[in-house]
Amino acid sequence: MFSHRHRYLFILALSLVTYLSTVLCEVYEYFNIVTSWYIAFTTITAVSFIAWEGSRLLEGLFTKKLLQSDSKIKWLLLFFAAGTTITSIGTITSVFVISMGLHQHTVEEALVPLKLNLIYGWLATLLFHLLHAIVYYFTEYKIKLTEAEELKRVSAQAELQLVKSQINPHFLFNNLNVLSTLVLKNNNEANRFIEAFSKVYRYILSTHENELVDVKTELNYINPYIFLLQKRFPEGLIISINIQEQSEHKFIIPAAIQMLIENAIKHNVVSRSRPLYITVQDSGNNAIVVSNNLQPRETIEHSTQIGLTNIKKRYLLVSGKEVLIDRQMNEFKVELPLLVLN
Repeated sequence: MFSHRHRYLFILALSLVTYLSTVLCEVYEYFNIVTSWYIAFTTITAVSFIAWEGSRLLEGLFTKKLLQSDSKIKWLLLFFAAGTTITSIGTITSVFVISMGLHQHTVEEALVPLKLNLIYGWLATLLFHLLHAIVYYFTEYKIKLTEAEELKRVSAQAELQLVKSQINPHFLFNNLNVLSTLVLKNNNEANRFIEAFSKVYRYILSTHENELVDVKTELNYINPYIFLLQKRFPEGLIISINIQEQSEHKFIIPAAIQMLIENAIKHNVVSRSRPLYITVQDSGNNAIVVSNNLQPRETIEHSTQIGLTNIKKRYLLVSGKEVLIDRQMNEFKVELPLLVLN
């Protein structure tokens, strides 16, 4: 702080305010001090200059100690004590030079101006060091806040990456089982399946590092994914997608729609007699709704809760927004917020 480029303007302004205050309060008349205005103003300015510049000369040493020490208050107090000492020595020298050199005062006559200027010098030094302490702690606070935000961001990215990595094993397991069956039965269908599978997996790999993806890109990947599902469930699975064009330029987290479709299939009966209807559409409330009719399986595989928990956690990490879940008697809905990048 003491090396601020506008420090001399501050010193001059403080000296002017102090001088005007002494005149308005009739300090010179009260203490019977006879002096011209310019000498009085020069003396006050000299004391202000000494108080500031003396501390500036010491600032480098004490700042280094502050950075190295855990006892910040101790070194701030020592800095203030050292600054006060320099101010005292400089003030005594200045007052005696001006009083005895310019006015030919005796030592006794110079004592009153000396006392007044010492008091002012000490108060000025106290003011300067209080300002320095405020600036120092505020700067430290901003640094700590920046570090905390950076740590939070890095932690969130690491956690997000961990959560996203949970998608791949589930996806691979289901589709490789289908592929092994197709290879044995129908080579042409197996080739088509491999092509669709490669498109889907390429999408997952290409967006693996992305926190968000635009809806249009997500929908382009959903079509080959639906083809894969139709091979897994030739009958009883009806999926409809109805997304308005204006929503396609907004953003969601990658593979969210796929995971919700997979979640619906995992927990519900899918058969010719009991078809599962899955709808992906705009909510009209700046969100995409993925819904399905409820027909829970009597027995389902052990759930690790990766699906919905994964999506909710990723949305919170990326945008801070909640994923809304609505379970009714005959229908299950999940609302994915549409995000707009600034």
